[in-house]
Amino acid sequence: MIIKSLELADFRNYENLKIDFSSGTNILYGDNAQGKTNILEAIFVSATTKSHKGSKDKEIIRFGKEEGHVRTILEKDNAEYRVDMHLRKNKSKGIAIDGQKIKKASDLIGRLNVVFFSPEDLSIIKNGPSERRRFMDMELCQLDQIYLNSLSKYNKLVIERNKVLKDLFEHPENSVLLDVQDKQLCEYGSVIIKTREKFIRDLNEIIRPIHEKLTGGKEILSVYYEPNVGADEFEKKMKNARQKDSYAKQTTVGPHKDDFSFIVQKKNADDSLNEGIDIRKFGSQGQQRTASLSLKLSEIEIVKKAKKENPVLLLDDVLSELDSNRQNYLLNTIGDIQTIITCTGLDEFVNNRFSIDKLFKVTEGTVSSEN
Repeated sequence: MIIKSLELADFRNYENLKIDFSSGTNILYGDNAQGKTNILEAIFVSATTKSHKGSKDKEIIRFGKEEGHVRTILEKDNAEYRVDMHLRKNKSKGIAIDGQKIKKASDLIGRLNVVFFSPEDLSIIKNGPSERRRFMDMELCQLDQIYLNSLSKYNKLVIERNKVLKDLFEHPENSVLLDVQDKQLCEYGSVIIKTREKFIRDLNEIIRPIHEKLTGGKEILSVYYEPNVGADEFEKKMKNARQKDSYAKQTTVGPHKDDFSFIVQKKNADDSLNEGIDIRKFGSQGQQRTASLSLKLSEIEIVKKAKKENPVLLLDDVLSELDSNRQNYLLNTIGDIQTIITCTGLDEFVNNRFSIDKLFKVTEGTVSSEN
């Protein structure tokens, strides 16, 4: 799968833009605040229907406009596909694939698999659990339609249940709604928990050798799933938490409270391992950043394994955040993956370390090809 071209109309700071990409390495360079990241954001929206920043549709439409458009031409197995996205300030977005409007935004997800890597991702280990859940959910939603549907329904149910809990004092008769909601939450939540369990098992097989190479064989990284509740005890714990939830006016049990930990063990001189530390709490900044890089590199391999094709790799000014060893490892990983990289300048590490197939200069919402 590759992205052949991208067209934007009234998206962020772009009035009109058409950009044709190489199937290899594409570099977008220019000063800060010129619109480089906006191009990657548009691609991410085309793949996932959402902004990687969490921005609402009305926030990514060009200032002063009521609507915006994104068109992406994809190529897979020598066939072309067109994804059109119509963004509207006061309505839900419209999406069409090859001119055919789709009913649900979720029907688009998985058509184009992207791995987005930004400097903010280097803090995923030390940030709060919501960031780690978001990473896991974004990956699983691209790969597993059942997970995507279950998560969507589960999240809506949590919001609805919380509304009932907030009004329960004035409307005690609504407690019967909680019985129905609890049953549905357990149904969809169990799917989420079991899928996350498998995801972490698969992730460990991939991340361990990557992290070992990144650290020169000095560290072993293991990821542990920390479910708020197990699938087999979900219904019982929901029932027991009813009174607590009524006081708190929110749902306190379920996979929306999950987390996962990162345990690093250092190798001793005799190749034995020490007990290990949870680097979320006790790791150095260097350990946390290296583990975050291992996590993002693992994401590439997970997509390859699950979809039997390469994802599109989006690197948003991330090379400048890494030391030369980690830069080299990342660049060597790219291989035959279509990659779109943003940077502020054509530094020596970009010019001399790998082949640039297409080069673009970005200046105040205009993009010019330089080769």
